[in-house]
Amino acid sequence: MILYLHFGDPQPDPTYRQLLDVIGEFTPVGQALPPDAALADVSGSVRYFDRDAAGIAALIRMRVAARFDLDTTVGIGPNPLLAQLAAHRGAPGTIRTVPDDPEAIAAFLAGLPAAALPGVGPATARTLASYGLVTADRIAATPLLTLQRILGTAAGRQLHRRAAGLDDSRVVPGSPPPTFGAEHRFVRDELDPGRQRGALTHLAERLGSRLRTERRACHALTLTVQYADRSTTTRTRTLPEATAHSPRLREAAHALHGTLGLQRARVRCLTLRAERLCDEGSVSRQLSFGPEDDRAHRIEAAADRARARFGPDAVRPASTAGLR
Repeated sequence: MILYLHFGDPQPDPTYRQLLDVIGEFTPVGQALPPDAALADVSGSVRYFDRDAAGIAALIRMRVAARFDLDTTVGIGPNPLLAQLAAHRGAPGTIRTVPDDPEAIAAFLAGLPAAALPGVGPATARTLASYGLVTADRIAATPLLTLQRILGTAAGRQLHRRAAGLDDSRVVPGSPPPTFGAEHRFVRDELDPGRQRGALTHLAERLGSRLRTERRACHALTLTVQYADRSTTTRTRTLPEATAHSPRLREAAHALHGTLGLQRARVRCLTLRAERLCDEGSVSRQLSFGPEDDRAHRIEAAADRARARFGPDAVRPASTAGLR
């Protein structure tokens, strides 16, 4: 059986790695899903600990609570997809199991909102709803060709399988790759896309400053959006070239935000992560024919010096005024 463990809020990298170490005390087959979740295959641990999957999950929850004061939510299922759905459908801080039985799986998926399926963001959910496809069981009962006409060949096939609870993926052991992350949690659930983009601008500035301080650059950027119901959507974009330049990070972050179609979504938290890091010296800087790029880099360097002397919020874009 597979455990999907959700630790609540996104965790700093050192804490997150320690959480993975706790999982490693129970099974060597653990997969990092930074910054707030992980998968664990405990099929080989049941006999050793003389407990079923729910019993092992309870032990992990207890140790995480004792060491980190975190209330972990655990979903248990025969594959990673069902384990993740079980975790998100249950109440926070509980353990929910989907048995490895076709009838039990069908009962669990009946009435599950389409937006709860991984990969279904607000825009896709609205498209499906316009055809009356608002729950997983309705999607699973829809002919595959119909879904492919609505969403496209690959996306339609993937959603059709997920709506039926099918997932051939396996838990892949390994430590999480090094990343830099920044998080903004709104005081109230935020509906205004402009304020959401302002928060992303601030996060991109923070990431860029840290990358430059550590003399690193990133090849990819990942945005995680947490909604009012604590569900999340994650999108990743590979950058044209590795960079630590804040304006380019900001453009990529805003582009990721735009793909989600969050016009009516109540957003609670935004997390931006710089991934696939490399040394700053290995990045080639493209020459430009105008002074704008050089001026932007000089301003950026001056801002970094001010932040190093007076603190990380000493210099920030005007569009982020009022954000904390």
